[in-house]
Amino acid sequence: MASFLKSKGFKYAKNFVIGVGAAVVLVGALFKIMSWKGADTALTIGLLVEAGLFLMLGILGPDPDYYWQKMYPGLDDYNSEMEPVAMGSGGSSVKLSTETLESQQERMIAELQIMAKSMSSLKALQEADFGQMGDQVKKMGQFYANLNQAMENINSSLEDTKVYKEQLSALNSNLGSLNKVYGNMLSAMASIGK
Repeated sequence: MASFLKSKGFKYAKNFVIGVGAAVVLVGALFKIMSWKGADTALTIGLLVEAGLFLMLGILGPDPDYYWQKMYPGLDDYNSEMEPVAMGSGGSSVKLSTETLESQQERMIAELQIMAKSMSSLKALQEADFGQMGDQVKKMGQFYANLNQAMENINSSLEDTKVYKEQLSALNSNLGSLNKVYGNMLSAMASIGK
């Protein structure tokens, strides 16, 4: 029975049942909040399911939070064939490789040294005075605001130039029409005077 409770399949099933049970409770609460038909029944079922889940969790107890299987692969499998490590000169067939342990220890020391350097860098950042940087950021913000204003002015100038060009084109067209009318009037006056 203990091996079944420690199996990956049971752990998955336990998590699945807990998730589904929580969903049933939420649906029951939604029914009750929205005053839908069957709300009392849905909420009662949901709360009974949740009570059963809490009872199951209380009886089974929590899983351990340590992760020894990273250092000793096979420990996370309850039915593994690993033999215990012997203390001293026992008759165990498991042997510890001192080279492996030393290399793991060297890697851990190297990682700790890197972490220590990172922590000292963080401490230096914490102690740094960023007051002047704030002034620089404000000046940059003002510069970008002025740049945006200049861009808006250029855009409006371009629009004004476009309108001016359109008006000149219309004026030129009107002047052409007036010249034709004037020319026709001169021709008509010349023919009247003959």
